[in-house]
Amino acid sequence: MYADISFLLSLVFIFGGFALLAWSSDYFVDASAMLARRLGVSPMIIGMVIIGFGTSAPELCVSAMTGISGHSNMSLGNAYGSCIFNILAILGVAALIRPLKVKSSVVKYSVPSLLAITGISFAYLKDGVMSRVESLMLLAIFLALMGYNCYSEHNAPQEESPSLNTKHLSLITLILKLFLGLTVLVLSSHVLVWGAVDFARMLGVSELLIGLTIIAIGTSLPELASAIASARRGEHEFVIGNIVGSNLFNTLAVVGIAGSLTPIKDFSPYILYRDLPIMLLGTSMISLFGFNWRKPQSEGHINRLEGALWVLSIIVYFVLTIYQETHNV
Repeated sequence: MYADISFLLSLVFIFGGFALLAWSSDYFVDASAMLARRLGVSPMIIGMVIIGFGTSAPELCVSAMTGISGHSNMSLGNAYGSCIFNILAILGVAALIRPLKVKSSVVKYSVPSLLAITGISFAYLKDGVMSRVESLMLLAIFLALMGYNCYSEHNAPQEESPSLNTKHLSLITLILKLFLGLTVLVLSSHVLVWGAVDFARMLGVSELLIGLTIIAIGTSLPELASAIASARRGEHEFVIGNIVGSNLFNTLAVVGIAGSLTPIKDFSPYILYRDLPIMLLGTSMISLFGFNWRKPQSEGHINRLEGALWVLSIIVYFVLTIYQETHNV
């Protein structure tokens, strides 16, 4: 998938990728926020469609390439590992920076949708093969859900953000800024993953471990960088929309496209009995933490303590995964 490079060049790719991500994330989030206000579009839609899917482009590219080449463990590990990292690490870090507001619609509709999709994924994979037909079904579900979510958010009342002044920028300029930020995000993530994967090869670890850790984290760095930038600016809907949109994209579009190109088979049982259950648990915690128990119709909050619990959970998960993969437990 990635050509072999020297040790020194892999380090250059890793640190260079981090530097580019740090710059492009701020640029991309600013452009997204300004475009949303300029068009009068819900920030949730921008977060789900542009940020959520745009920053998931690395997962799509990597899973498609690994799927075609027959590396199912790396393909699924990338998609599901990214989902786990998105919730436990990214939402956790974002909540540590600033407690997150959670719309009631996220708790009532978006999270249950993610839970159902994870259950469907388990059902499709439990026989050891995800066929092209099953993969195309995931893509059909993806298109239906996104159409419904965008329609619902478009008809919901929106909050104004007076801090963003977009009157002096033309629509073309905003679109170009958005495209530039997204392009650098995607390219820098690939550079980073390339360096990290080549470095991991020298350690002689399994493909699933590379997919769940190095590649999943690397391809999720755009989401992490964008979420941190959004949290610092108080763009709560961008943070939540980013993760919801990205996980919908990963579980439905990324896995669906990979499986429609080449049926997914010969994957590790750990995916069924460790990784998908962790996805279910993490997704459930969004509703548990974000639900307003005193006023169910009002927005809820994910506080710093809950964010710290998520961060601790991802550390435990990675330690468990590395131990199991290296000791064949």
